[in-house]
Amino acid sequence: MHENSRSDVYAAAGVDITAGYKAVELMKKHIARTMVPGVCSDVGGFGGLFELDLEGIRKPVLVSGTDGVGTKLKLAFLLNKHDTVGIDCVAMCVNDIICCGAKPLFFLDYIACGKNYPEKIADIVSGICEGCVQSGAALIGGETAEMPGFYPVDEYDLAGYCTGVVDKDAIIDNKTMEAGDVIIALPSSGVHSNGFSLVRKVFDVEHADITSPVPELGGRSIGETLLTPTRIYVKPVLALTQKVRVKGISHITGGGFYENIPRSIPKGLGARIERSKIKVLPIFDLLAKKGGISERDMFNTFNMGVGMSIIVSAADADTALRILEEQGEKPYIIGEIVASDEPIAII
Repeated sequence: MHENSRSDVYAAAGVDITAGYKAVELMKKHIARTMVPGVCSDVGGFGGLFELDLEGIRKPVLVSGTDGVGTKLKLAFLLNKHDTVGIDCVAMCVNDIICCGAKPLFFLDYIACGKNYPEKIADIVSGICEGCVQSGAALIGGETAEMPGFYPVDEYDLAGYCTGVVDKDAIIDNKTMEAGDVIIALPSSGVHSNGFSLVRKVFDVEHADITSPVPELGGRSIGETLLTPTRIYVKPVLALTQKVRVKGISHITGGGFYENIPRSIPKGLGARIERSKIKVLPIFDLLAKKGGISERDMFNTFNMGVGMSIIVSAADADTALRILEEQGEKPYIIGEIVASDEPIAII
């Protein structure tokens, strides 16, 4: 426990370095779950080491992504539940890099807090480790920064970084996309980790009752529903890319349909989405009703029940749906690619 490493004067300034050591000890059992072949270092070093296995990869390309959880963390503070936001942190990174076909290899986290409560930090890291397990990535390093006077003592921020690898010849791009290709939706688990500044305002989460059952949410509370972690799509998507030529993938995050789906579509083509086919989750209907938010703004802010869209040829659609279903997904077709100067139309 580094008994000789203690500074009373630093502790008097609000930083207890021994709490950091205790947090590391508590999180080790969680980190052990994420160990995969390639990890070459133990927790506590100055850098995380990872040996690349390039078997079957002719032209390796490293792909990196970084993100945070945003103001969804406010819900964790209010409900005093900290073991799921780490899943969100991992999801926001790994779901991005699989859009180009990359397999996540390892993950790093950064936690900044007003006061280091070791048990709380270990809870946060347990969620990060669960996200790593779901995505097949190893947690090989991180940083916990105790910053009194910068953050309130009961609050923290959380960010992450991941690296993956893809064969250059297998990178998913839109070069072969054409009119007639179909757009497959993968359902989300809820709001995921975007738009929470608006969500918090609409539901007035700091002052309203967010713990009582809500009939429109199937008896779940607003707080429980909003804190549901972001789905991780790595394993089903990678399974799909092994059997089907995927022409484009979009991770539906901030900016919703209107910002994210066009990012995977080349100029001269557009996405034609059928509104009636989208399986909108109840939380979004409740959010729109209570906030008086137009449908256009809802689709331009939230995922609306679709966490990821995948574009394949019409000839491959049935095979793609079957593979995704075998991976535990509930995919369905929401539209097609058309010749158009309009990037996206929801009709």
